[in-house]
Amino acid sequence: MTSRQLSKLTARLGFWLLVAFVVVVAVFPFYYAIKTSFTPSSELFRVELWPTQATLANYLQIFSQRSFLQAIFNSVVVATSVVFIALLLGITASYALGRVRFRGRTTVLLVILGVSMFPQVAVLSGLFEVIRALNLYNNPGGLILSYTIFTLPFTVWVLTTFMRQLPMELEEAAIMDGATPWVTITKVFLPLMWPAMATTGLLAFIAAWNEFLFALTFTLTDSQRTVPVAIALLSGGSAYELPWGPIMAASVVVTVPLVVLVIVFQRRIVSGLTAGAVKG
Repeated sequence: MTSRQLSKLTARLGFWLLVAFVVVVAVFPFYYAIKTSFTPSSELFRVELWPTQATLANYLQIFSQRSFLQAIFNSVVVATSVVFIALLLGITASYALGRVRFRGRTTVLLVILGVSMFPQVAVLSGLFEVIRALNLYNNPGGLILSYTIFTLPFTVWVLTTFMRQLPMELEEAAIMDGATPWVTITKVFLPLMWPAMATTGLLAFIAAWNEFLFALTFTLTDSQRTVPVAIALLSGGSAYELPWGPIMAASVVVTVPLVVLVIVFQRRIVSGLTAGAVKG
């Protein structure tokens, strides 16, 4: 074996070792959560690849709690509403920013992008006052409003980039046929924007589904809380006990749907995120 072949073999081996390391680091927390969710409380601290006495008791415990089921319903309602509002506003805004020429268009886009860079903690107190003034405290509307504020900038940015790549001839033909801007958006551009819409919609859904800080601050009762807060507030048999089994079971329940969605829409996510990256 020549030195050149040896160096290629070494480089390939190093690459696959690096891939294996990244995969283990990324997958191990999810594997540990699944393992713990099937482990009885008496065996939680034993070092095993899989529990010797696997049980569904942790899953039965969380599904027997009405507050957890209510939290799942609240999360679905809030996340779905955020996606719908963000896409509706994002599509109309992307048409104005991507197809209509006006002074300050680039400045508006930079301002929109800059808004998304603010950390949640920086605007928490001011947003709390706004939500309280609107009488949306302890109400799903408060979460929908706050989540939309943070997901809309990314949605507008991605959809605007995608909108700019659509052929101008399509819009000109629609105008010649007497189509209004709304008809042009819904009948001409909308069918072509599914990759970008799938990307932004799914990322907005994941962000709203997993958000914790606003959900903890803007809700008060179990009937209005979302899944992340409900999981964090799971209690054990005493004030000094952390119910790791039910917590991990609940985490698996709320994570699996997101994993399935990402796997199903992964091609659209990649094509949507790379839209506008290459011209021609």
